[in-house]
Amino acid sequence: MSRIGKKPVAIPAGVKVGVSAREVTVEGKLGKLVWSHRPEVEVTVEEGGKVLNVTSDGSSRLTRALHGLTRALIQNMVVGVAEGYQKKLEIHGVGYLAAIQGDVLQLRVGFANEIQKKIPAGLDVTCPDQTHVVIKGIDKQKVGQFAAEVRAERKPEPYKGKGIRYDGEQVRRKAGKTAK
Repeated sequence: MSRIGKKPVAIPAGVKVGVSAREVTVEGKLGKLVWSHRPEVEVTVEEGGKVLNVTSDGSSRLTRALHGLTRALIQNMVVGVAEGYQKKLEIHGVGYLAAIQGDVLQLRVGFANEIQKKIPAGLDVTCPDQTHVVIKGIDKQKVGQFAAEVRAERKPEPYKGKGIRYDGEQVRRKAGKTAK
């Protein structure tokens, strides 16, 4: 059995969880998420809707892996609709900047052309200033994926540190050719 899978998921006040057939629905103040789990695991809501348990027979390696995965994904859904997720990005470099135009994130990061990234539905992307981007949403996977795609447009390089990085990320710097 999975250690993570055995732990019950606490459902905070203001969050409703429904399980029907193989579909888990989590609804809170920030929105609603629906996810279908695999048939190898079973999801049940207990104690008057305050605790959610994930169980499996644990017979095969795949079943044990899906047990912990299912519990973790449902926990992420509960936290997402209750509090939400956010990622912050910093842009370093002379003339590097970001702006929002409608549902498009515009990045000027040292290329000849401006990069246009369409903002996915369900995400709230803001630019408090030209060198910071804040990505918010209820789906942890969507928030992380979009942040990774934006960062991949111009990863921080090790010599001058220019590029897009996560807030607080340490870029390992290298000495140039003239250093001895």
